[in-house]
Amino acid sequence: MADRTPLKVGLKYLIPVLAMGLVILASNELVQHPVQAIVWSVNLSGILTWGAFTYPIAFLVTDTTNRVFGVGPARKVVYVGFVFGVALTLAAALAIARSTRSEGMSLLAALLHDDEAFAMFRIALASGSAFLVAQLLDIQVFDWLRRGDWWKAPVASSFIGSLVDTVIFFFLAFAGTGLPWASWAMGDFAAKLLMIALLLYPFKALVSLYPNSLRGLG
Repeated sequence: MADRTPLKVGLKYLIPVLAMGLVILASNELVQHPVQAIVWSVNLSGILTWGAFTYPIAFLVTDTTNRVFGVGPARKVVYVGFVFGVALTLAAALAIARSTRSEGMSLLAALLHDDEAFAMFRIALASGSAFLVAQLLDIQVFDWLRRGDWWKAPVASSFIGSLVDTVIFFFLAFAGTGLPWASWAMGDFAAKLLMIALLLYPFKALVSLYPNSLRGLG
């Protein structure tokens, strides 16, 4: 019988939860930075941000957890990762507001009036909404296909999840700002498709290499 002490159970979730939180935090920062490059006369800054290359790792974390532990634990990682990632991003927004507020101004007023802080705050809300919907959909699609060929579940679930995440996130985060969010969304989704392909074999490797001592813990 597996050792189901609280320490062991907590350790099982520690790696995926930390990975999820860090991916969300990094992506929420990097999505504000367009790729400053020109490829084949195409200015990538109008269609692509750096966040497109980091966020697909969240689907890698979810799918690996789903394959190794099952649907229930994967959902727990998503919920905890959601809270952790959004909290870190909100903390970053508040830190920016605190550093820029004038004397006598409340932290909330500074958050709403400082463009950089408010942008991070809006991104946190958009990211949290998109993340929760897309990741839970990813888990469900993965579970429907888990008995098929090993690559079908992660590819299909990540594709559908990425599409939903892109639409929700870019609309909530950037609509009405004057930024080229629609073209960013299209470039972002194209980059996510590339990352889904590149992360397919790392998914297979992580599933096979995950420590046996942490498998099967409830």
